[in-house]
Amino acid sequence: MADLTHAFAVDMMRLRSAVLGDRDFDQMCRLLFDYAVCAYSGLRQSASISIFNWANRYDASGRAMIVGSRVGAPAPIAALVNGTIAHSYELDDTHDATLSHPGSVVISAALAVASERNATGLDFLRAVLAGYECMMRLGLAANAGGVIEFGFHPTAMFGAFGAATAAAALMNLPERGLLMAWGHALSLSSGSMQFSDETEGTAIKRIHAGYAAQQGVLAAEMAEIGIGAPLRAIDGKYGFLKLYGKDPKPELLRRGGAPLIVHNITFKPYACCRQFHSVIEALGEATGGFSTEGIASIVVRGPRVLADQHMIRRPTSPMAAQYSLPFVVGASLECGPTNFDAFEQVNLNRPGILKWADMLQVEHDQELQSQYPEHFGSEVEVFFAGGGSRKRRLLDSRGTPGNPFDWDNLMQKGRQLTSHLPRPLPLERLRTALAGLRGEASIYGFVDLLAVDPAFRLTTDDDRTPGVSDAVA
Repeated sequence: MADLTHAFAVDMMRLRSAVLGDRDFDQMCRLLFDYAVCAYSGLRQSASISIFNWANRYDASGRAMIVGSRVGAPAPIAALVNGTIAHSYELDDTHDATLSHPGSVVISAALAVASERNATGLDFLRAVLAGYECMMRLGLAANAGGVIEFGFHPTAMFGAFGAATAAAALMNLPERGLLMAWGHALSLSSGSMQFSDETEGTAIKRIHAGYAAQQGVLAAEMAEIGIGAPLRAIDGKYGFLKLYGKDPKPELLRRGGAPLIVHNITFKPYACCRQFHSVIEALGEATGGFSTEGIASIVVRGPRVLADQHMIRRPTSPMAAQYSLPFVVGASLECGPTNFDAFEQVNLNRPGILKWADMLQVEHDQELQSQYPEHFGSEVEVFFAGGGSRKRRLLDSRGTPGNPFDWDNLMQKGRQLTSHLPRPLPLERLRTALAGLRGEASIYGFVDLLAVDPAFRLTTDDDRTPGVSDAVA
């Protein structure tokens, strides 16, 4: 029987010496820029504050950087914190076909190890590239749509393997070392969707990205010191695909001549579950720009997952609100689709939002189901009190590979998220540093831009990011 785990490892090892063409490099720069603005602004969210202050106890115990500070921690600690803060605003990148957030996991792990070991810019880029490819191919092979419907959280489940791949590359582990790292990741990876069925305790979803980043770094470190682990962690008798895959397709582990998966990543303009982005835009078209005049009811049609996992009408935490389709529809109509403040605790009982939320009904659409999760399409029909309705159907929302963001969009997103902060992120310098990253002998120039405050400490007074209500261009 073919050892697909070994063949997959050989493919991932090749990416460590990949030649990054200009198109590949530009996309890597976009991903790193988007990660930076999401993590830097996400540091003001409540879960981020708690975990950042917890991590201060490790200050000076290591050399790995934590975004937004000069705290030096061991790499697993830094990966945990950075993964959490990057995912804390629900604005980090997604890979639609695997229903997961690769950047907050893979880049967090790679940044921790690269800063700890003073990696070159090119080695860092290649490690991130390999981590994305591993995480996404594993998710495709596992059949992510089935995985999430069964109750596992893809970002957490697939992320440990992607993080381990990136960390192993920066540690220069040989092929056997990468296989061992995956063996450890098999025992470490986990993540339940239970947060989607409760209204409280939902901050765990933020930390899932941090857990996956941390576990990947730990897995690679355990392999580096020679602690044995299974070598067929992915396709073995009790490997990942057997345990967690749902009608898996192991052949999708093989890349062949397919384009790099980094070119199939979505950048998010809306601070809510990626499933809802086409709903938001179709709603805007059906209402003539989110006008609420005369609305009697709203019907959203789409994949089963909308009704199965996203219909809590009275969320009691910001995370639950961002994961609630009724609340997101209500917030889009009441506050506008890019007013991120709508999900703050103070707005969770806002009558105007809840009024529109209660009008929403969801129906299953088989055609859109057949295209899911490669496309998060939806249809919105708005019914009016005077009679009649207006319907809009949308397959690819803004920021997706089919309707992509350019650098202007990303710069606007960065300004929206960071320009108002007490110490704004220097976006132009960040973009310039990224443009030269593959020729840098050290990653520290990039790291320093993300750690602009030499004595940063958070308090609960910084619990939210105010004023981010301008539209992302």
